[in-house]
Amino acid sequence: MGTLRDLQYALQEKIEELRQRDALIDELELELDQKDELIQRLQNELDKYRSVIRPATAQQVQAQQQNLVLQPDQHRSKRQAISAEPTAFDISELCHVTLPFYPKSPQSKELIKDAILDNDFMKNLELSQIQEIVDCMYPVDYGKDACIIKEGDVGSLVFVMEDGKVEVTKEGMKLCTMGPGKVFGELAILYNCTRTATVKSEYKAILTAVD
Repeated sequence: MGTLRDLQYALQEKIEELRQRDALIDELELELDQKDELIQRLQNELDKYRSVIRPATAQQVQAQQQNLVLQPDQHRSKRQAISAEPTAFDISELCHVTLPFYPKSPQSKELIKDAILDNDFMKNLELSQIQEIVDCMYPVDYGKDACIIKEGDVGSLVFVMEDGKVEVTKEGMKLCTMGPGKVFGELAILYNCTRTATVKSEYKAILTAVD
């Protein structure tokens, strides 16, 4: 009888051990699924940024090839070279810079702030930086069928749509239309490259802009 009880006890221990192993396997599989989801999200973000960087890099190579055939007495215009990295500057110069301020209605401030927070490339700015951008933005209007941004141009303005609608095209192909509460023109500023698309107003567009 003692031997039977010992066997039953040993069997119960094995069963419990197997249950614990099954629970551990389930936990590890769940953790693996979560890591797979994280990898997929990171891959999507990487693809998104590569889609921005690659066109700029191609333009940089083309610009460098053109510069090789310039004569010694020819001078390259400012910002002709294309780079996907921020422009170097002396941080001490910023100590003497006074940021402009343009008064706005509470509704306009909230629309600009929400547009920035909704933008994939600007939403990670600190709130203090976003507030400075909101304060520095000034109103600008465009009539119907006006070209606001031209693909390939060097740009220094970021826009936020307050009213109206614009059409976005790349290499002559329509990408999308945008209405109020959207940011555009930020890629050329963030990556110091030429404009990656053309933006035209479908009818009168009321915007705010910052240099």
